[in-house]
Amino acid sequence: MSTPVMTAPRPAAGRAAPDLLRSSLRVDGWSSAAFGLVMLVGSTWLSGPLGLPATWSVPFGIALLGGAAALALIAGYPRIPAHLAVTVVAGNTLSCAALLLLAFTDVLPLTGLGRAFLVVGALVVAVFTECEFVGLRRARNAGD
Repeated sequence: MSTPVMTAPRPAAGRAAPDLLRSSLRVDGWSSAAFGLVMLVGSTWLSGPLGLPATWSVPFGIALLGGAAALALIAGYPRIPAHLAVTVVAGNTLSCAALLLLAFTDVLPLTGLGRAFLVVGALVVAVFTECEFVGLRRARNAGD
């Protein structure tokens, strides 16, 4: 007498690929929105410990909120257009480089904590960039 073997249903072949891209875009969007709000609301408070002038943190906050809205729109497409995902990866790559450039030059009067803040921000952006790049590559390989 044999015992039947139960197996979990497999997801559709290409389902995991777009899910990584979509999830990465959504988390990137939500974290960008949260960080943008912190930069806007805390611009005066952050200037002391970070050395980041409010004249810089307010535009950063506004740009982050705009980027968050764009990421939410892109992630909401039923099928994410590859050219938009490539644009996100390129934009994040440039943002990462810009944060590092600001952290390691004297363009801004940053404190040590401010420099560390920008470096950590660049690392977070780099992680999102990698996840979105891998998700895009998987989606292309799956034919999505």
